[in-house]
Amino acid sequence: MVEKEKNVPNLGLDQQQLRAEVIDAIARTMDLYGVNHSFGELYGVMYFEDRPMTLEEMKDSMNMSKSNMSYAVRSLVQSRMITKLDDKRDRRDQYQAETDYFKTFQNFFGSRLQREIDVMTSSLEQVIPQLSAIILAQDTTAETRESCLRDLHKLQHAQQYYVWLQHFVDQLQAGAYFQMEPEADDHV
Repeated sequence: MVEKEKNVPNLGLDQQQLRAEVIDAIARTMDLYGVNHSFGELYGVMYFEDRPMTLEEMKDSMNMSKSNMSYAVRSLVQSRMITKLDDKRDRRDQYQAETDYFKTFQNFFGSRLQREIDVMTSSLEQVIPQLSAIILAQDTTAETRESCLRDLHKLQHAQQYYVWLQHFVDQLQAGAYFQMEPEADDHV
């Protein structure tokens, strides 16, 4: 007769069911941040793998078409949630999930926020000088000048925000927010 492990309750669940529960939660939370639900599931599956996976293995595990799998992998690699390894297995690319949640947060949000900063900063750098030119033009009506000044003030405020956000992203990428032990000065 085999003795059951002590202190482990028999709940009628197995490890695969428990993993499936967490994988579904990962997919649902990633969906909150605009990531396709099935991409989140793929990340969850890879998160629990203790080895790199090929596209073929992922496709079989997820029952996804090859094109959808390629798109999912490309998206997760771009978000740096998974990494394409230099080593190949049977001439096939291998991928592995980042399992450090601090690192996934850093990678995922850092890349998304940097994209926002780049898009908005580029737009602001183009629009603000043109708006200023309208304000300074002699033939601009008082009403138009006043409206453009309001817009200019809003956009200058947005520029301040994006300078701040760039600093935040730089600090995030440097790992500044991941100190597990609070500094002595942080105790209030």
